[in-house]
Amino acid sequence: MASLVLRGANVVDGTGAGPVREGVIAVEGERIAQVGGRPPTGVELDLGGLTVVPGLIDAHAHLTLVDLADLSGRRTPVAVTAARIFHVCDVALDSGFTTVRDAGGADGGLADATRLGLVRGPRILPSGPILCQSGGHGDLRDPFDHHGRDEGLPGLVQASMRIDGADSARLAAREVFRRGATQLKVAVSGGVVSSTDRIEDVQLTVEELRAVVAEAQARETYVLAHAHNVGGIRNGLAAGVRSFEHASLLDEDTAHAIAAAGAYVVPTLAVLHLMELEWQEWGLPEAVLPRLEGLEDAMSRSVKLAAAAGVPLGSGSDLLGPEQRHRGMELTLKSRLLGPMEALVSATRTNAELLERADDIGTITEGKLADLVAFDGDPLQDPELFDQPERIVLVVQSGKVVKDLRA
Repeated sequence: MASLVLRGANVVDGTGAGPVREGVIAVEGERIAQVGGRPPTGVELDLGGLTVVPGLIDAHAHLTLVDLADLSGRRTPVAVTAARIFHVCDVALDSGFTTVRDAGGADGGLADATRLGLVRGPRILPSGPILCQSGGHGDLRDPFDHHGRDEGLPGLVQASMRIDGADSARLAAREVFRRGATQLKVAVSGGVVSSTDRIEDVQLTVEELRAVVAEAQARETYVLAHAHNVGGIRNGLAAGVRSFEHASLLDEDTAHAIAAAGAYVVPTLAVLHLMELEWQEWGLPEAVLPRLEGLEDAMSRSVKLAAAAGVPLGSGSDLLGPEQRHRGMELTLKSRLLGPMEALVSATRTNAELLERADDIGTITEGKLADLVAFDGDPLQDPELFDQPERIVLVVQSGKVVKDLRA
């Protein structure tokens, strides 16, 4: 007897295959026991008229970066920061995201809180603080502030950690793993929200990056890199980086080099689309606006270049601020470039492969964790649904119903 039987919905399994009409999914405990065939006995959920997809995965989240005006955590009460973070986790789950890779900010503390059920939210794979060079993207100090401001609140949030030299990089990597990171994040280029660099700047040496990659490989995991420009990507490839985030200024040769290395690109279209509208709410200075000019169009071109070169494309929102309401917008925007099926696959099967969790998540397959999302409508026909959490009427995470609006 199954613990849960979902029947009647159109099922899109995340592999790229077309929908199965009036499908059957049986769940035993936390895993999928049966897909298709004659429905077994169990607690039945009638999902007629709905579309069921795998639990969505955000491969570039910042659940803890809720106040960009106070990333050091010095001015805001810790209780307020924690409440905002827990709210963002709650919103992510209601938006259909059952797993996120936190790409800088969260450590094992927040991951444990959601895993233990103390905080309602997605399954979290934390990267800890972003490893950055002095004066580079992630260095939170004001230009003439010689005192550290990036210590954060370990166990809750630390945005970044400065590294200078291979020994410093190795020590920082070990410290980040000590705090529960499941993979490491480095910054190899300037960034939009930086104050002391340009997006075109190349940051960290190959030697420094190799030290970080070696520490990750010793833990049987990998490194992802904030990387807007090709110089940073090339250094990352030489060092063995697995995942390149943003890749806004990609060229054709570098796209082919990424594909040849078996590495991934994770575009982050939503953050660029939203930042011009919400920069004040997020706590950003107006100075970021000129740095955004033309970047969304450039990233759209890079997505098409990468796809044409055969680079596996993950999906990440890069949302910031205290609400993070539009996590599904990444799929809507990617649908306009590559089509809705490819957008969905990027946020399910491809992301699971990127995160090295394909044995457990990413597709509706017997034996995998029962992470399932039901839309009121068909997002393959109307990709705007990806960004409409109110049309997500059912979310199942590890076999448990965590959202149900069907009534």
